[in-house]
Formats: sequence, C-alpha cells, structure tokens
Amino acid sequence: MRYLHTMVRVADLDKALGFYCGALGLTEARRIDNPAGRFTLVFLCAPGDEEQAKAGAAPMVELTYNYDREDYQGGRNFGHLAYEVDDIYATCQRLADSGVTINRPPRDGHMAFVRSPEGISVELLQKGGSLPKAEPWSSMPNVGVW
Repeated sequence: MRYLHTMVRVADLDKALGFYCGALGLTEARRIDNPAGRFTLVFLCAPGDEEQAKAGAAPMVELTYNYDREDYQGGRNFGHLAYEVDDIYATCQRLADSGVTINRPPRDGHMAFVRSPEGISVELLQKGGSLPKAEPWSSMPNVGVW
C-alpha cells in the first residue's frame, strides 16, 4: 500500500492556491480541468518533491474546486484519503472480512471507497491500472456515502 493524496474541497480556488502555494509554500504539480464534469482538480506537493509528484511518486494534497457553489458544512470540504493497493479485490475482501463496509465496491476493478470508524472516506485505487471486472464486486451496489 502507498499513500497517494488527501482531497480538500475549496469554494474559491484562487484564494486556496494563495494559501497553499503562496503562504504555505506548496507547489502545483498537476491540474485537471474538467468543464463537462464541472470541476477542477489541482494537485500540490511539498517543495523539492516536484519531479516525484509528476511521476506519481510523492504524496500530495488534491484541491477540488466544484463549479457549482456549495456551502461546505460538517466537514464536507475534506474529501478523502487515497491509497494505491497491489490488489483491490484482495484488499476489499480483507476489509470486508474485518467487518468494514465497502461503501463503493470496486466494480470497475480500479476504485473503491470505505469509511473509517470516524466517518473519514478512504479511497482505494488499483496499482497499475484496472483489474478485469470480477464477481462479487462487479454487481455489488453502493452502500451509504463516501
């Protein structure tokens, strides 16, 4: 398992970048503008980690700016922790066997979400691309929120 990023939703991207980059000193490593999805993702890394971050080898903060305004209450501005795993199906099975609810099953062989006991969302991403779709995962419904 490898730690990837922490996602934080922001209401004002310029103001957030002023804080994280201007004041705190983080560096913008990657940006994804998705007008069709109505969001922009900005990945930030610590100074000196730029090359590793561009190669996907440094932990980052993901700022998520949704074009549709929302007043983030109750911690909704904090999105999730993300980890890359060697085998998403084996990881989800181990978690399920431990009593953890798989909120968003890895139906696509690539991504799943679970929640910590405190309600923090944890995203699991398959290392090296998606695995072939497999049961029971591919037909499992979402449970709750993530």
